[in-house]
Amino acid sequence: MEEIQGNLITVETLAADFRRLGVQEGMTLLLHSSFKSLGQWVAGGPVAVILALEEVLGTEGTLVMPSQSSDQTDPAGWSRPPVPEAWWQTIREQMPVYDPDLTPLRGMGVIADTFRKQRGVKRSSHPVDSFVAWGKHRDFIIDGHALEFAFGEQSPLARIYDLHGSVLLLGVDSLNNTSLHLSEYRAEYAGKQEVTPGTPMLVDGTRQWVQFRDLNWDSEDFAALGEDFSRETGLTRHGRVAASAAQLMPQRELVDYGVKWLERNRK
Repeated sequence: MEEIQGNLITVETLAADFRRLGVQEGMTLLLHSSFKSLGQWVAGGPVAVILALEEVLGTEGTLVMPSQSSDQTDPAGWSRPPVPEAWWQTIREQMPVYDPDLTPLRGMGVIADTFRKQRGVKRSSHPVDSFVAWGKHRDFIIDGHALEFAFGEQSPLARIYDLHGSVLLLGVDSLNNTSLHLSEYRAEYAGKQEVTPGTPMLVDGTRQWVQFRDLNWDSEDFAALGEDFSRETGLTRHGRVAASAAQLMPQRELVDYGVKWLERNRK
């Protein structure tokens, strides 16, 4: 019989770890996560993580996760994996339109993918860069997500900013910190570039391929930005949730710092 390594992880132990890190009742919390980072034995799997966070946040709290669906994009830009150019037009013509209940997530992790299916969770209308939320401020955060500039002023990120929310990185680093895209939108720096991606949508009940304005988002320097924010401000709380390295930080202060950092470092 194979020897079991590590401790059993439960809703109770996770909730205790979240509280020790600084997650508090009533918070608005944006989670980026890697389930595998928690360890081998999680009783209840990703459901346990969700229930533990909801228990800690309580009825006055709000939990948000990214639910992006990059499969809903122009195949001309696909690289992981790419598809033959001969297929591009057929894909554009036949790709199903975005459905918040049906369209799967891509690269967001099993915790977010499980969370989106929970009763009481709402997904925003953006066909590529949606978010899902549960709790007191769910509708304020999710409603009104604009098609153009998905991470800009009319996005869930900006509403979390308005609410003085927090970001929790669970087993991932600042490369995954979507809130820094709001910093990108607000910052002025050399080489800032608009693009016009496309996606299938229903327009007056008819399926159409729709192009829209967006930024050429770039997260390559986010890890360095996050490290500098932690070191220079002291506002990032570091700890462990089960076996996972975790970081908790105030989103508004992070975004404001990110604007200045990008204007200083992107030349």
